[in-house]
Amino acid sequence: MSTLVIKIGGGEGIDPTTASREIAQLANEGHRVVLVHGGSHETNVVAEALGHPSQTITSPSGHTSRRTDRRTLEIFSMVYCGKVNKGVVESLRQEGLNAIGLSGIDAGIWIGQRKGAIRALDDEGRTIVIRDDLSGRIESVNGAFIESLLDQGMIPVLTPPAVTPDGIAINVDADRAAAATAAAINADELLLLSNVRGLLRDPSDPGSLIETVDPETIEIARESAKGRMKNKVLAAEEAMNAGVSRVVIASANGESAISDARSGQGTTFLLGAPV
Repeated sequence: MSTLVIKIGGGEGIDPTTASREIAQLANEGHRVVLVHGGSHETNVVAEALGHPSQTITSPSGHTSRRTDRRTLEIFSMVYCGKVNKGVVESLRQEGLNAIGLSGIDAGIWIGQRKGAIRALDDEGRTIVIRDDLSGRIESVNGAFIESLLDQGMIPVLTPPAVTPDGIAINVDADRAAAATAAAINADELLLLSNVRGLLRDPSDPGSLIETVDPETIEIARESAKGRMKNKVLAAEEAMNAGVSRVVIASANGESAISDARSGQGTTFLLGAPV
């Protein structure tokens, strides 16, 4: 049976627990499943309630990320590692699965380097440099540990933050974390599920879905991706270049979101697209 990494986003309107029944079905069929989740909307809500509203950084190339100062990281961890993660684990255990919820800090699952300086655009479009941000990029994954959990019949439920080699928690992009995880455990499939149905050629036109991306159309995909979708396309490329043969960007909504994505209802990336 295959090994799947499923990333469920944390955007508004997404409930990751709705996937529990499908994950149980996959596990009962003998598939090995790793679930990665976000929690961005819930974090925004809690941060606002605590008087520390979330901020977003946009790079000169158009990539967006959460502005992560120390207080934001504390709120982020509380929501991602606490409320959302344990809610998902509870839901999976109700389906009879031996789920275990962990952050990238635990057992050094995701090791990364903190960015020394971040170039970002201010409200007037000028480039500024931010030096106190606690965000970074994953450089290694403790695949052996994840494999050991899978070998014991467990369902790992993973979430940011990651950790630096010297033990500092850092915010990392969950899509790219899922891609790195899929690569580390030689997964057959990576599903990136969120509140969009896939990659649109024209983000303002819901009917412009790009159904398949291959080496000949990867440049079109890069040019079409805007905002958070840029990170998903980058994650898909990184996974494929590391040997994951199939990546799908699709909707997380609905009772059959996983099977819909696996059947091609979304944007399917095929092996071979160069970075």
